[in-house]
Amino acid sequence: MERIWLANYPAGVPADIDPDIFSNVGSLLERSFKAYAERPAYAFMGHKTSYAQWGAQSMALAAYLQSLGLKKGDRVALMMPNVPQYPVAVAAVLRAGLVVVNVNPLYTPRELEHQLKDSGALAIVILENFAHTLQQVIAHTAVRHVVVANMGETLGFPLGPIVNYVVRHKKRLVPAWSLPGHVRWKQALQTGAGRSFSPPQVDTEDVALLQYTGGTTGVAKGATLTHRNIVANIVQSAAWYAPALGKLPKGQQLNTICALPLYHIFAFTVIMMLSAYEGGMMILIPNPRDLPATLKELAKYEVHSFPAVNTLFNGLLNHPDFDRVGWDKLKMCLGGGMAVQEAVARRWLERTGCPICEGYGLSETSPSAICNPTDTDRYSGTIGMPIPSTELQLVDDSGREVAPGLPGEIALRGPQVMRGYWNRPDDTAATFTADGFLRTGDIGEIDTRGYVKIIDRKKDMILVSGFNVYPNEVEGVAVMHPGVLEAAAIGVPDANSGEAVKLFVVKKDPALTEQQLRDFLHEQLTGYKRPKFIEFRGELPKTPVGKILRRELRPTA
Repeated sequence: MERIWLANYPAGVPADIDPDIFSNVGSLLERSFKAYAERPAYAFMGHKTSYAQWGAQSMALAAYLQSLGLKKGDRVALMMPNVPQYPVAVAAVLRAGLVVVNVNPLYTPRELEHQLKDSGALAIVILENFAHTLQQVIAHTAVRHVVVANMGETLGFPLGPIVNYVVRHKKRLVPAWSLPGHVRWKQALQTGAGRSFSPPQVDTEDVALLQYTGGTTGVAKGATLTHRNIVANIVQSAAWYAPALGKLPKGQQLNTICALPLYHIFAFTVIMMLSAYEGGMMILIPNPRDLPATLKELAKYEVHSFPAVNTLFNGLLNHPDFDRVGWDKLKMCLGGGMAVQEAVARRWLERTGCPICEGYGLSETSPSAICNPTDTDRYSGTIGMPIPSTELQLVDDSGREVAPGLPGEIALRGPQVMRGYWNRPDDTAATFTADGFLRTGDIGEIDTRGYVKIIDRKKDMILVSGFNVYPNEVEGVAVMHPGVLEAAAIGVPDANSGEAVKLFVVKKDPALTEQQLRDFLHEQLTGYKRPKFIEFRGELPKTPVGKILRRELRPTA
């Protein structure tokens, strides 16, 4: 497809970027450690860590990992929430030429065992809160080296011991565990600081990251992301966000809220890595589901950039402490991971003065691929247009490009697109078209300006009497009702129509009745799109990032 979207790029945004500006992610980070040495790189519970400290600590840990006998290409799992040890561990692993394996700390033993086995990880850095999970499976994996961190150890005295006491004894968030031979975080840094570090030769096509994905469709697979993939997406993102971030006063450091989990590719690249590239500061939020604590923490800072998901934007808007934060300094809000609903986007703009700029990506694209212009001032109802150096096709089931004006599966090609799935050549082959485009599994359409609209995921589509019903549309309409907080739509078997729409709803107004909602939907949706069944719930199942899990609603339908 001709890149028709280039004519509508904001002024100053290039058509293409140089994905080889750095030979590897480690060299990008090392440049920032030196260039921004005295600046704070991240803040956690009021404690700031400078770029120089980040560099020194990661160098010590890199030397320690080398001293264990780990060599270039070996995999190291990281199982932590948003704590200061995470960025240090990432930088250490990459500087040592090793491969980061991001692990969701809320994984069950079964899920953790699969990921450790599949990746072949030889070492893991883990927060003690989750050590009991590792204890149950480590004997069945290749992991031989364990570094255990804790919540308070980077905070100094007296805050550090207080935090650990509360976490361990008051909140009881650290179940008993035993991992013979483990090393504590501080001990690993002290040991590494006394060792010499030998920088390996790391090239652009070496693997940087295994990002596991696809658990909703079967067994989780590792998206194999190279150093070039990650560097490219950092530079692409910087170019695309420049119209918004360029509004910061000259010399002002960029402060970015990091409420999304860093083990997720959205936060990994678009928050941590981009912030490092720009010399910004991350505000680390370890548990964004604790909205009062999150808002209390954010009130301490001038915030400029806020990448999040629809459910987090919505949750914050509906909290009574929302206005304690100085939102007036926001320059950019990014919405990803799931569709941003118009009702949420409209309220966010009204309350903060900063629009939510919706984008799109996948673990397989490092993740950013499509985004609305960041100088926008309105909700577009689309995911925007392909970012620099990104090509797009809409294809049919056989991988052939569909005729102009027709919907098709979104397929992407660019320097940020993964090499393939780790040790899964068949899955890799099935995911790419003959000419190298990644098939996303999402159905979309593109207008004459180059803006892309997601219709829905192929597997989520509901077929009612031969008509396609897309859950995003039904959900988007439902949450426009002032009494609805959240909604999720699925298809359920129906004797008359094959499938029928069932809608799960979380109320904002306790007085909302089913009939009131049905009357509203009747006005907004044509007959076959209207839910046949409506069920009210106290909450909806979500991923740690806040994305609603429709698949977990199906067995209960």
